[in-house]
Amino acid sequence: MRVLTFLCLLLITFGCKEATTTKEKKDNTDISDISTKDFREFKVLDSKYLSNAQIWRDLNTQLEDFSEKEYNALKPLVLEQDIPTLQQHISDGKLSYESLSKFYLYRIRAFDRENELSLNSVIAINPNIITEAKAKDDALRTMDIALEDLKYSVFGMPILLKDNINASGMPTTAGAVALQNNNAKDAFIVTKLKEQGALILGKANLSEWAYFFCGDCPSGYSAIGGQTLNPYGRKTIDTGGSSSGSGVAVAANFCVAAVGSETSGSILSPASQNSVVGLKPEVGLVSRSGIIPISSTLDTAGPIAKNVTDTAILLGAMYGYDPEDSKSFETVNKNWTPRDFSRFEGQSLKNKTFGAFKPLLKDSLYLEAISVLKVQGAEIVEFEPEDYKLLDFLRLLNLDMKKDLSDYFSKYADPSLNLKSVDDVIAFNIKDSANVMPYGQKLFRGVVADSATEEEFNTIKNTLKNNGTMYFDIVMKRHNLDAFLSINNYHAGFAAVAENPAITVPMGYTKDGVPKGLTFISKDEKMILDFAYLYEQASKKRQAPKDYN
Repeated sequence: MRVLTFLCLLLITFGCKEATTTKEKKDNTDISDISTKDFREFKVLDSKYLSNAQIWRDLNTQLEDFSEKEYNALKPLVLEQDIPTLQQHISDGKLSYESLSKFYLYRIRAFDRENELSLNSVIAINPNIITEAKAKDDALRTMDIALEDLKYSVFGMPILLKDNINASGMPTTAGAVALQNNNAKDAFIVTKLKEQGALILGKANLSEWAYFFCGDCPSGYSAIGGQTLNPYGRKTIDTGGSSSGSGVAVAANFCVAAVGSETSGSILSPASQNSVVGLKPEVGLVSRSGIIPISSTLDTAGPIAKNVTDTAILLGAMYGYDPEDSKSFETVNKNWTPRDFSRFEGQSLKNKTFGAFKPLLKDSLYLEAISVLKVQGAEIVEFEPEDYKLLDFLRLLNLDMKKDLSDYFSKYADPSLNLKSVDDVIAFNIKDSANVMPYGQKLFRGVVADSATEEEFNTIKNTLKNNGTMYFDIVMKRHNLDAFLSINNYHAGFAAVAENPAITVPMGYTKDGVPKGLTFISKDEKMILDFAYLYEQASKKRQAPKDYN
């Protein structure tokens, strides 16, 4: 339980407070010494820097021909549907990429801001989205592509990006006022998505600076985007962070899927809190170039979708070797093709062995999920977790961010920002602190205050990597496990430092209506996607938020 409590108090893996019963005093280098305010203690709800009028200024006239009648007619074709189904509808002439894009735009405009159901999940809309969607319709008429291949493609699919990912035509703000004019070129993964024909619908709100900024703020808050709210309980259920807007927008059917980013739990947390699927890949599978960083050691982008199929398809369109990313690797070594991530035929859980953490067995949803896996032929091994610690986790993030954010500013940011370091951002924020940083900037100050020799820093990284790897490997070898079963982002810290992939899938709702996810952790994305798909199909636990149908 000590390990679970520690992980639940990780600031950037915030989202599992219900499992915490005590908080022990630890070494002051332990990130668990940082606590967050209760997520319902909102100082700010709506953005002071963004309004519906601003977001829709360039698109309202382009939506004039899309009526409520047409929107309602398309609902059964679009809501909760996966990519293969949407592509089939388009092939059959029931949908077009233009009408699909307008459907999502209509929903975002109707629900997301300045009304009694507002979620504040979208921070920007691509002003050219309708024109680009029409171009995809035109291109499809001349493309020589088999329907079977189109069905497993992101071609023409409207995708939201977390707003720490550079995309041309929209500023990349990380939710921060200091970056509201950060007009930058496409990140490597955005180029990849566009090459595969994806439509970039817009940007999703996030916990400001990917939740490594304030230290005392609710997850889902940013100065630019306002407070993201959970569609399953707008002011009563945590959104999770830091990819808060990505998780919320997917849950509310504001897009086909979204791209988030994770350092430690920032995809797993909002995905599970919003009853959607989120995958954190192995570090290096997906490029980080052009993404505002926390840690070049741990950061990765990853897909968030309503189902495992779409998660796999989006991952297949995103990954690839990037020579500018120090951790990027050639996937040819794993004999992967994009199609490998999106086909699940012929898989089975028979003869598969999963490790179940004994401290989690008090959770009724977890026990129910284990029962589902057993019915599918899986063997479950219950075990006590190894007693490894993640001391100096916070220092790793401090020391990485001090260098990595400066590198982003010099290589990938709009040069007109005149920002070079964390110190510059702190100085900018102080000028109007009440509006720019109502919850303070404690973590940024910690970054500036921290320092280490190169030898000390390498020791921190190596120790964390070793402890995270041993935490899983000892048990995996002892019991010959295929994967571990966790809840939400409870073991995200260990998966992060071990650089292991993890995927979370909806496993139901508590008596208070709070969504939870079953999380698979192992060493291979294709493997855990298979496991997650088979569990998803057997359990079918996701329910759309009722007020957004």
